[in-house]
Amino acid sequence: MRWEELRSPVSFLKQQLSTVACEQTLRAYESYWEREGKPISETIDRAGTPWLKMFDRFGRRIDEILFPPEYWTLLKHGYKEGIVWRAFEEKSLVSSYLLGYLTSFYDPGLYCPYTVSLSTAVPLEKYGAESVKARFLPELLKRDDTVWQGATWMTEVKGGSDLGAAVETIAKPAGDRWLLTGEKYFASNAGAELAVVAARPEGAPKNVRGLALFLLPKYRQDGSLNYTIRRLKDKIATRSVPTGEVELKESEAYLLGKAEGGVYLILEVLNLSRVANSVASVAVAQRALADALSFAQQRTAFGKPIIEHSLLRRQFEDRATQLESAFALAWEAVTLLDRVWREQSPYSEQYHLFRLVAHLAKYWTAELAAQTAKWGMEVYGGIGTLAEFGMDRWLREAMILSIWEGTPHRQMLDGLEVMERKGAHRLLLQHLAPWADPKAVREMEARIEAHLKLALEEKEAQIERLFRDLASFTARVLRSKLK
Repeated sequence: MRWEELRSPVSFLKQQLSTVACEQTLRAYESYWEREGKPISETIDRAGTPWLKMFDRFGRRIDEILFPPEYWTLLKHGYKEGIVWRAFEEKSLVSSYLLGYLTSFYDPGLYCPYTVSLSTAVPLEKYGAESVKARFLPELLKRDDTVWQGATWMTEVKGGSDLGAAVETIAKPAGDRWLLTGEKYFASNAGAELAVVAARPEGAPKNVRGLALFLLPKYRQDGSLNYTIRRLKDKIATRSVPTGEVELKESEAYLLGKAEGGVYLILEVLNLSRVANSVASVAVAQRALADALSFAQQRTAFGKPIIEHSLLRRQFEDRATQLESAFALAWEAVTLLDRVWREQSPYSEQYHLFRLVAHLAKYWTAELAAQTAKWGMEVYGGIGTLAEFGMDRWLREAMILSIWEGTPHRQMLDGLEVMERKGAHRLLLQHLAPWADPKAVREMEARIEAHLKLALEEKEAQIERLFRDLASFTARVLRSKLK
């Protein structure tokens, strides 16, 4: 890789993929960020948690999130470029994830509203009743400042991993709609005009099979607020997305799909976000490398720029190779998802292959982003810990990416489940065979098969090393595929 390609997300994408969809749009978007977006993003990050204005001057509840006007200009720019609408016009997710990569190179927090808006539009288009789609979907696909935003609210105070036990929001039928009552503890993009919400229909089983997915507007049909925001979270990063605690009190909502199949819809939504998280993680790693490179070329020690010292130069080369492998893994998740995102349950074998690759990608890329950002701070030395130099932000952003959309533990256990129940590891190794060493494939398959024969507790307790090695192996093979 030529060093200069690290400084530009579009140049890096071109080097990795050769042919890039909507290239002119991407170049214009990158120019916008360099010209106007970067200082806005830096200001928002330093400002911290936005202010929640709960009441107007007459005491009426409004729950307005107050960012400076420049933030809204920056946010709406990505929607106008097509980070949501292109998926439906082009019948492909590729352009959306490419735009997400560029966004994340500059501000991974801003990619969160785009991701959850897409993750609202997709299930609405796939599973919404025709009258509901006609009313709400066009609002999410607008190309001007009036575009609506979406949100995905699953997590409650008990946590997000065990949704079957943690979701206590209850849904009651009320004619052509449902009334939802409960609380969402970690509601990203609070203030959105629409949200997809996990809730349990009254009388449904108290497990994950009892959950359904609903579309919940910001306003009731009579124009009053349909949900309220208790407070906004003070996070270490991703400050360009407001995350709050949301209260639902007989909030009007519309069932998506069939109530008894809600868990599949919830997982589809989550998969869209997990792939986005992988894309964002690679972009953050690239940004950390790019900033560290700029510093290393200018900082002189022992008579020459520090990039010319052998050890540091070798570390840069190794990190660049890891970045390429991580990108190859994340992009394979995008490619496979693009083939199966229109599927509904029961799913194909290719869908289960995608699931395993998505778990590997989400786990591996987030870990790489955190390690790369930490190393980038080390290149700066002591001043790398100072906020004015900016490297601290990429470490803060990377640490959140490691946790959002499922922690590493969750990816390992879900990956183990899809290998055990669907044989996804066999599908993966067959998929990799044209570019992999046959002996290495056989050895990896033997390791996995032996692991799957362990007792349940041992199988879970010992999965980390195997999952890490499988992710690393997959990333290296896919890098050779791109080359």
